[in-house]
Amino acid sequence: MRVGLVSCSKAKVAHAAPARELYGPSALFRGARCHVQRTCDRWFILSAKYHLVRPEQELEPYDQTLKEASSAERRLWSAQVLSQLEEELGDVRGTTFEVHAGAAYLNFGLAERLHDRGATVENPVAGLSMGKRLRFYREAGCL
Repeated sequence: MRVGLVSCSKAKVAHAAPARELYGPSALFRGARCHVQRTCDRWFILSAKYHLVRPEQELEPYDQTLKEASSAERRLWSAQVLSQLEEELGDVRGTTFEVHAGAAYLNFGLAERLHDRGATVENPVAGLSMGKRLRFYREAGCL
């Protein structure tokens, strides 16, 4: 199974909406959403506030980022996301996670813990600047 993980964005609509629409003002989010919808069997959103979010889950707008969180808070966030992934998917062994998120989402235990459980983690936009990420999504036909 291939599972997409897309990071939330600062830009949000001004009202409660399904998560797949809440972050719609962000071109990066729209590009990543489109990409994982094309390449993955399932996908989720990585939310700084709500952790792992199903695309159809209704959310209120919020103003919280992982960039503001301490290393300890990011590790706790990662553990919560992993727990939620296992609740949603069961055993993740053999699952490939296609992640469209920055280091704040991956480098505090999430990628490592997924690897430890036998999953593969791919990040096709790793290390790309915002402009290069947008170009990646444009070239993939997603923007």
